[in-house]
Amino acid sequence: MTEIILLTLKVGIVAMLVTLPIAFALAWALVRGRFPGKLLLDGIVHLPLVVPPVVTGWLLLMIFAPAGPVGRVLDGWFGVTVLFRWTGAAIAAGVMGLPLMVRAIRLSLEAVDPRLEEAARTLGAGRRRVFRTVTLPLAMPGVLAGAVLGFARGIGEFGATITFVSSVPGETETLPLAIYAALQRPDGEALAWRLTAVAVALSLAALLASELLARRMGHGANGHAHVL
Repeated sequence: MTEIILLTLKVGIVAMLVTLPIAFALAWALVRGRFPGKLLLDGIVHLPLVVPPVVTGWLLLMIFAPAGPVGRVLDGWFGVTVLFRWTGAAIAAGVMGLPLMVRAIRLSLEAVDPRLEEAARTLGAGRRRVFRTVTLPLAMPGVLAGAVLGFARGIGEFGATITFVSSVPGETETLPLAIYAALQRPDGEALAWRLTAVAVALSLAALLASELLARRMGHGANGHAHVL
């Protein structure tokens, strides 16, 4: 059971850390970008929220399989594969958590008052400095909330993971997959209850942490954001 919990945490943390910069870039493009196909990009980003997770998992399998466009490169150039590996489970978790992360960061970026950024520019701050000292501190509550929500979604991912990398004990069997496996055994109900309790506790802790971080960073940003 300890191995399952540690694997779940590893998958969730790695998925969150890898996905966070991508989510921020996408959120920035959707908020500040002006380009053709922006509406289509918005739809693609949020697609995992509305399609069945098994569809997402199957698409990932087609992409990362040895004959797929990405899998062929990974196998031919680096001699690695993510199929039946915990890295594949992290990819599935990251993809499923991406829309939640983008949405949280996007809302936070939209709430940044552009007049503060403009004031910083008029005082001589460059774009990078404006971003570092004004935009990012004000958007940080959304960034942190998105990171925690992405982690929570990652540790609860089931459909895409089992379709993409299957359930391999010690390698891809995270908490949701272990609960499903326990329920398939006549004597597995007790284990399923224990794993469920751990899963609920981790998810609840992540959601509470997201709310507390958002509130604390929100107060800090309002009180300490500066122009230069």
